[in-house]
Amino acid sequence: MLCRSAGAGGGESTRSAARWPRPGPGRSAGPPPSSLAGAGLSPERRNGVGPKLPVWFLGGGSLRRNMALVGNGAELEADEDIFEDAMETISMFSRTDMATSSRPFASFDTKLASGRLGSSNVSRSTSNKVDLKCGLEECAVALNLFLSNKFTDALELLRPWAKESMYHALGYSTIVVLQAVMTFEQQDIQNGISAMKDALQTCQKYRKKCTVVESFSSLLSRGSLEQLTEEEMHAEICYAECLLQKAALTFVQDENMINFIKGGLKIRTSYQIYKECLSILHVIQKNKVEQQFFYEFEGGVKLGIGAFNLMLSLLPARIIRLLEFIGFSGNRELGLLQLQEGASGRSMRSPLCCLTILAFHTYISLILGVCYILLKYGELLISIYPVVKTEAFPVEFLGTGEVNVVEAESLLAPFLQQFPNGSLMLFYHARIELLKGNVEEAQEIFRKCISVQEEWKQFHHLCYWELMWIYVFQQNWMEAYYYSDLLCKESKWSKATYVFLKAAILSMLPEEDVVTTKEDIVTLFRQVDSLKQRIAGKSIPTEKFAVRKSRRYSASLPAPVKLIVPALEMMYVWNGFPIVSKRRDLSENLLVTVEKAEAALQNEKISDYSVDDECLVKLLKGCCLKNLQRPLQAELCFNHVIQSEKLLKYDHYLVPFTLFELAFLYKSQGEIDKAIKTLETARNNYKDYSMESRLHFRIQAALHLWKKTSSD
Repeated sequence: MLCRSAGAGGGESTRSAARWPRPGPGRSAGPPPSSLAGAGLSPERRNGVGPKLPVWFLGGGSLRRNMALVGNGAELEADEDIFEDAMETISMFSRTDMATSSRPFASFDTKLASGRLGSSNVSRSTSNKVDLKCGLEECAVALNLFLSNKFTDALELLRPWAKESMYHALGYSTIVVLQAVMTFEQQDIQNGISAMKDALQTCQKYRKKCTVVESFSSLLSRGSLEQLTEEEMHAEICYAECLLQKAALTFVQDENMINFIKGGLKIRTSYQIYKECLSILHVIQKNKVEQQFFYEFEGGVKLGIGAFNLMLSLLPARIIRLLEFIGFSGNRELGLLQLQEGASGRSMRSPLCCLTILAFHTYISLILGVCYILLKYGELLISIYPVVKTEAFPVEFLGTGEVNVVEAESLLAPFLQQFPNGSLMLFYHARIELLKGNVEEAQEIFRKCISVQEEWKQFHHLCYWELMWIYVFQQNWMEAYYYSDLLCKESKWSKATYVFLKAAILSMLPEEDVVTTKEDIVTLFRQVDSLKQRIAGKSIPTEKFAVRKSRRYSASLPAPVKLIVPALEMMYVWNGFPIVSKRRDLSENLLVTVEKAEAALQNEKISDYSVDDECLVKLLKGCCLKNLQRPLQAELCFNHVIQSEKLLKYDHYLVPFTLFELAFLYKSQGEIDKAIKTLETARNNYKDYSMESRLHFRIQAALHLWKKTSSD
């Protein structure tokens, strides 16, 4: 059994995991000073604050309800019908996701733990609650199981107590939500929402209860209420994490406007709770309050504050101003620092902080430029999409091409050693190798990631996607087709994108090779429009792009107008060129292919698409030449596109994207001021073109970095 007693202190754990390292010298009297101090988020200080925590720290400085009052069980039950609970808490950016990585995180014999799952005995009190110690310990065990690919074992360990322990509830619902996000099946999404609703109710049982009189008095006197216990503090953190995850699922549930508003309000409530918990953290640190599980509370605060600041910090300036107006704030240095400190700590959330950083830098920030998906119904809601680039941890960000994977490798190394066959660890290992240009090594690691587990096929889909692009980089079109076909058949994430990519890859093959696949390219392109989907009531920009390009094969046209190197165009859209730049041989081979397409265009009959195709080829050629350090030739290609602006009929995105590439060319030659001016021209002078949001986020990242460098 994992826990023996039900007292507040609990019995000694007989868990086979080694204990986390104890505080070093200087920490015994209390927690260390936090890097949050002086970062603009410090709460008010009051004299005479004792070792216990007054509730007024949860009330803020305005007329708001104490956060322990947010939502009761009845309100949560009605949450799916009306969003009264969210409206009730409005006066009070990240889901913890797949984030999981770490530092010295308790060695653990997963086989031993797995064998005990059927008879897990968690201490319970007469109030049908699980004590904090046992909840934390079993949740840590479940996390180890999850990172060892024992996903079902982790769920089964947590499930029996998910309605009685806040940490069991948080762990169980997080895994269910992760599964929903990866499968994108409506039934799984519903299961995730249901699990998260139950988790919120469980956490609510542990939160501080206030009477009506106390609620009223909290509006008048911040210091007159009872004090929070350690358990109630942890309940606030768990509640905020659950609320954020439920909000994310609400967005993808359907396009219902009410669901969209509910999700946005939940995000704001979660953010406010984290800010209040930060105030509590400061009080504990100032007064050197000793708490048995302080490091766990601190880890939760660092994860929440760090992730929110990271998410919000590099949104375009106009969005940041709007978010600040309604109570949000973002400091990227602070966010990254908090996650790094959290990753180096001994909390159960240390691996979550660690892999949040890895997920963001090695995958999400490079791929997801679709963050404006939420602008249609309220720009504040964009905060759930993490996009940021920082100098403190400079890795590839939305195509800026600036990579430093040394820190990423050092961050991953402890986890990779502890979980050498863990799917998440292998995936990030492969991503790092790919960003370094070690394409063949990355291929092998992705294949290993597929082979080590069969339980969650969705991890396979991530690897299929990566392997498809690797073969595109190598121009091994048949292998690229194989993986695009697997994605079309197995993954639900974006059928329109997958089918378009499959057709685009087949378009690169000789006609005789296409025949062997038994595929019809024209039919595939015509399917794209019917496969597009909407998230939060908004079309996905990459799918909209694919639909627009596929119109050249519309049945309403007299004859299809073939796309020119469509696979390489999509490679550009998905930021493949910065990766290929690490390999001169691959860049040279791509240049040969682009030049062949350029020559073929000269022999084509003039059509409405001729100028657009010519400019696309010039943009791709300029990128190849830039990668090969041939700046003068690259600049000629880019200028040709810019000068053809008024002649373009369909692909108006080419000019602002070309300006973006030209700016980086100037920057590589030391002309920072000229580069900044070019970026500002791309940002300010163009609108309503394909992939506009993706480019705006790239520009925002580059401008922040370059202006700071220029001023220094």
